[in-house]
Amino acid sequence: MPEPQRRTHPPPAGRDEPEVRFDQLPLHPSLHAGAREMGYESATPIQSRAIPEAVLGRDLVATAQTGTGKTAAFLLPILERTLDLPPGRIYALVLTPTRELALQAEEFLAKLGRYTRRRGVAVYGGVGYDAQIRAVRGGAEIVVATPGRLLDLMEQGHLDWKDLKILVLDEADRMLDMGFLPDVRRVLKALPRERQTMLFSATMPPAVVELAREFLRSPRMVHVDPTTVAAVGVSHLALPVPAHLKAELLRELLLDATMTSVLVFTRTKHRANRLAQQLTRWSIPAGVIHGNRSQSQRLKALEGFRGGDHRVLVATDIAARGIDVEGVSHVVNFDVPHEAEVYVHRVGRTARAQARGDAYTLVSPDEDADFGRIERLLGFPIPRAKIPGFAYDAAAPPRPPSAPGRPGGHGRHGGRGDHGGRFGRGARRDGDDRRRGRRGYGPRRPDRSQGRP
Repeated sequence: MPEPQRRTHPPPAGRDEPEVRFDQLPLHPSLHAGAREMGYESATPIQSRAIPEAVLGRDLVATAQTGTGKTAAFLLPILERTLDLPPGRIYALVLTPTRELALQAEEFLAKLGRYTRRRGVAVYGGVGYDAQIRAVRGGAEIVVATPGRLLDLMEQGHLDWKDLKILVLDEADRMLDMGFLPDVRRVLKALPRERQTMLFSATMPPAVVELAREFLRSPRMVHVDPTTVAAVGVSHLALPVPAHLKAELLRELLLDATMTSVLVFTRTKHRANRLAQQLTRWSIPAGVIHGNRSQSQRLKALEGFRGGDHRVLVATDIAARGIDVEGVSHVVNFDVPHEAEVYVHRVGRTARAQARGDAYTLVSPDEDADFGRIERLLGFPIPRAKIPGFAYDAAAPPRPPSAPGRPGGHGRHGGRGDHGGRFGRGARRDGDDRRRGRRGYGPRRPDRSQGRP
């Protein structure tokens, strides 16, 4: 009888790397104190490899997946290198693709640097300018920003880069995938040439490689194998199901009372909205977060999820990059991602900080090829299972009549590629920020007695 595939230790290559205690890292005692209060004891691979290089002022290219501790891997060197500099000048800029990531970095910065005089400000779209302008003019030394809002403030003359010493490009692959490359180039060309530049990315597509070649000087390379990250502490299980029954199967899964804090991924914004609405109609508290939600709506959904008001949070991939919530019990891939690396990012939302978690993936027949790529990336087959008593042979609901002048029945929520019933596959991209989208988801338990078909 197949059990969920769980890796509790890294593969053999990772076991050869000695554990590094956090207090062994070359950091000021005030930073060690802040890290201890955040619960840091052992450094993750990205932290143990990147921090010693970064504190020496070297340019850095680091590849690591979500959930590996990379935020601290660049914030601590920033704090270390600016610790004794005069206050009130901008010394560091962190460019990040989404508002959630900017807010997360700002929060980490405040905690890690609580025993220093360094101040940070998050600059992002979707809210008014005044508070951010006041924070910048009030002497924040570290700016964490999304590209669109940052360019707005630059054009208005609110930012002075003459003292800038450090630039970090966070989630560089996602930033370029969202169409920010022209904005990133404009920002980089406005900064002092003599600076330290660190680039962090989950993957290294050609555009990111070219960006590194153009703007970094003899960078040190730090790589954390993604297959050692995705598997640690996570149980993986696939649930084959017809596309039109995915919502009903998710409802059946949620009868399990141990699914206390569930993050559900859809591929598109419209599917996220429809799924959250359906769950709410079934009296399952659910929030939703995606690129079309306002900042206040996003924060409300996140706080509701953190506080337990929403048992389920439905999210798209880009919006979810900034979700950092402790205690996520389950990740459910409502849609199989087209890119295997995206799966790694998703499941990284559970089993964080060496905890354990479960990742369920609802796999329709036309998603088998995408799911096979995920298994090849992970390096092991993911067991299949079925829910006892679930009506897998239930007929699909009748398709609505075709809209006038729109052959094939493509309605407002059923654009190209969105087929297979109410929750069939979709192909839209999601995005964030003002300048996004230039290119272009008692109780019964799974029966684990069924293996791979």
